[in-house]
Amino acid sequence: MRRWNGWGETTVEVPLPPAARRFLEERLGSGTRPRDCTLEEALATIPPSRLPPHPMVQTDSETRLRHTIGQGLPDWIAARSGRIYAPDGVAFPETNEEVRALLAYAEAVGARVVPYGGGTSVVGHLRVLPDPRPTLVVDLARMNRLLALDPISALATFQAGIRGPDLEAALRAHGFTLGHYPQSFEYSTLGGWIMTRSVGQFAMGYGRIEEMFVGGRLETPKGPMFLPAMPPSAAGPDLRHLVLGAEGRLGILTEATLRMRPLPEVEAFQTFFFPDFAHGVAAIREMAQAGLPLTMLRLSTAEETAITLRLAGREQLIRPLEGWLRLWGLPETRCMLLVAAAGTRRVVHAALAEVFHIAARYGGRSMGSRLAREWLRQRFRSPYLRNTLWELGYAVDTLETAVVWARVPRMVAALEEALRRGLEDLGERVYAFSHISHVYTHGANIYTTFMFRLAPDPDETLERWRHLKRAASEVIVRLRGTISHQHGVGVDHQPYLEAEKGALGLEILRAAFRVADPHGIMNPGKLVDQR
Repeated sequence: MRRWNGWGETTVEVPLPPAARRFLEERLGSGTRPRDCTLEEALATIPPSRLPPHPMVQTDSETRLRHTIGQGLPDWIAARSGRIYAPDGVAFPETNEEVRALLAYAEAVGARVVPYGGGTSVVGHLRVLPDPRPTLVVDLARMNRLLALDPISALATFQAGIRGPDLEAALRAHGFTLGHYPQSFEYSTLGGWIMTRSVGQFAMGYGRIEEMFVGGRLETPKGPMFLPAMPPSAAGPDLRHLVLGAEGRLGILTEATLRMRPLPEVEAFQTFFFPDFAHGVAAIREMAQAGLPLTMLRLSTAEETAITLRLAGREQLIRPLEGWLRLWGLPETRCMLLVAAAGTRRVVHAALAEVFHIAARYGGRSMGSRLAREWLRQRFRSPYLRNTLWELGYAVDTLETAVVWARVPRMVAALEEALRRGLEDLGERVYAFSHISHVYTHGANIYTTFMFRLAPDPDETLERWRHLKRAASEVIVRLRGTISHQHGVGVDHQPYLEAEKGALGLEILRAAFRVADPHGIMNPGKLVDQR
């Protein structure tokens, strides 16, 4: 069973290696385990539902509680302290007709609607906000079927509630793959990926979700909206891009047609170490601009490289590795690059040969495939460390942006500096580190993790997070980065969206939302405010 107040399954625990715990205590001090509320205590806080009865709507307290939050740190703080604002009911439709019936019911009773996929949002998409109106969550978990597959056109149509592993299994049975692997892959859904413009770990080769989404069906309060699947069209603005990233404000995506790829003949991985971050950035920029057929370039800063090796927990592997790195003259500022490629054996071999050539020019040293394959094996287990760290008294959160290459080094330095100094007035330290995991010809994303000690009072922990989030977001806006490269906007990024879209751009979005949702029932308070 999934945790109601944390990440993943209750049966899975990922311990923190002793070396990593010592490493963290040196940087932040010892944490104090918080006193979390129990499931029973949380259930006792759920008030009676305000929704009138409906045969598809469940109003029991536990179902409502389990659909209250996502995976953002404010969500965790609310759940673990028992300060939850729960929806009034949850529905599990199985057909387009049932979705339409639920939207009609919500309009009739004056309820607002929160679409729910896998519950993995980290920026407040699922957060139930205080409102005099009742809230209905529509969970698409039962809309999870493959509806059609066209191998000639390499297209597949799914119901939008299908989760990552089930989608991939369905395609692989026919010799195809989507190749979309966000870190939330095990739980997130196709509809969630599209509605937040998700990016998978191998997007360099397979593309972002907007490059895979070629059509679909959206159920809106005004009726269904059909997006026909066709090759590129010059027939006016592409309405797919109005649906992509809409975060439930237009309606509920129920079906999606996707461009799929044949399963690759081979997949290959390599690990390189560079003398410092600047050399690594120069190397991956050249690789990206050369158009090499790779699926991933993931470059860690020196700080992230250090913590990654300690988290590996395999001293019999790490000690000899660090000895070789010192022997080769790579200093403590060394940075790790993970490389992936997929395709035919000939193409992959040629691509990696060019990677070796470019890396060598920037002082990069190959360490074979073992570390990269270890990352691949552990990539969906690492989020479980959030549970472990919380129980040790530490809060963990991430933020991300994308910026043109000329500003990448400055953005990394400014973000980490703002976070590390963010709680100085309180006498608290913040540990921050970053990596680049998505590269383009003109820029790259920056993904930053930060940790700090939990305060005795949950409200103080939340205020610490707000202060850090605000400081980092202001840096992103000042240095002209996007406020979100892959997590979407939700509630947490909404105050900064105008800097990217402009006032007129936001008005255009509001106008579109009013056409599809004239009474403002669809996920209000997310993406843009209502006026």
